[in-house]
Amino acid sequence: MSGLATQATEAALARIGKLDPTLHAFATVNAEDALEQARHLDARVALGAPPGPLHGSVVGVKDIIDVAGLRTGGGSHTRAEVAPAAADARVVARLRAAGAVLIGKTQTVEYAFGGWGINVSAGTPRNPWDGAHARAPGGSSSGSGVAVAAGMVPFALGTDTGGSVRLPAAFCGIVGLKTTFGLIPLDGVLPLGVRFDSIGPMARTVADTARLFSAMLAEDADSLPGAALLAAPERLRETSLAGRRIGLLETPDVRLHADIARVLEDTKERLAALGAVLVPARLPRRVTDYVSAMNNLIGPGGYHLYAALAEAEPNLLGPPVRGRMLAGREVRAHEMIAEQERQRADIAAAAELFADIDALLTPTTAFPPPRLEDCDEAVSPAIFTRFANYLDLAAISLPMGHGADGLPIGMQLVVPGMRDVRALAFAAALEAARGPFAGPDLGWC
Repeated sequence: MSGLATQATEAALARIGKLDPTLHAFATVNAEDALEQARHLDARVALGAPPGPLHGSVVGVKDIIDVAGLRTGGGSHTRAEVAPAAADARVVARLRAAGAVLIGKTQTVEYAFGGWGINVSAGTPRNPWDGAHARAPGGSSSGSGVAVAAGMVPFALGTDTGGSVRLPAAFCGIVGLKTTFGLIPLDGVLPLGVRFDSIGPMARTVADTARLFSAMLAEDADSLPGAALLAAPERLRETSLAGRRIGLLETPDVRLHADIARVLEDTKERLAALGAVLVPARLPRRVTDYVSAMNNLIGPGGYHLYAALAEAEPNLLGPPVRGRMLAGREVRAHEMIAEQERQRADIAAAAELFADIDALLTPTTAFPPPRLEDCDEAVSPAIFTRFANYLDLAAISLPMGHGADGLPIGMQLVVPGMRDVRALAFAAALEAARGPFAGPDLGWC
């Protein structure tokens, strides 16, 4: 009789085999090696070794993160000839040491440079919530969001430079944590915004997100406030929100879809019922200003890293990503330096804001997942996510309702940097108040 790790891996492979030809969440499925990993884990436990905290947990890894023996494709034809990674990224090594089974690489927007989740080069994963219309899965961690939402894997790794964990979490109806910049090592990860990139856990529930996050931290957990709560993630939902001050952003410059506005009001009511104190809050700038502000910082960095790819003729990049890289070339040095100076001032002002509140509540997106044909690649969907990266904050997106057409609606809690556990705890309490969340009906796949 096979052990738990082997059974979990076989079940995941069977579900991937059934659903992925339609959903296209995976760039690579490493079936033979995954089964070997699982059997090895089960054999160790059978011989008396203690199981790791993630024993037999199946994880998908975004295809900009190195997994030993697999090519890191970056969602791009420009990496078709790249050799397989010689070693795991440090975060992957930590998951392996915790007993996780690394089953394969999930699809991504090319070089993680896009919020809709569209990849015109390698193909766009199908949002599992609509069998009639292809909808945006959210990006850039598109495959990770789809794979978790569809139940192909219980856990996945994403990265977040301006919303790339939280956008797919919202559009796919799962939980995604944008971790504090610098908290999780980025060794072995293709860079984009070197001052903003972070690696984040994605799962169906807050408790599972916390389990993956804890393993990602490994020995660094001791430096994180509240890390003791991660020892029993299922108890995070017992966190009391009584008296906690939750800021509500004034966003007159953003028009919310009716379904988003309704779920936001429902979420406010749930927080108030839990005893939270809801107070108005204001960022140093309008929330929409941070979208363009991040363009002045991410764009030049992306061009610096990938200029040769963007300038090459003939060109192998998809036009949307190439266009973003080339736009970074046009940002002048004095504009970037001025933005960096403004960023430092805004971070200081945000610290004063969080001296008066425990968290901010916002929608994760201003609208539910749109049809692909309605996505404008010249416009970013990251209206409510980019400010968290710019201001060096941590944030979590969790599903808090469904739209009139059944599509998932995500809400975001934003906390100070290094207060990632607080985000998980508040989200867990809110998740418990929300109750069970119905996932997508995949009968159409």
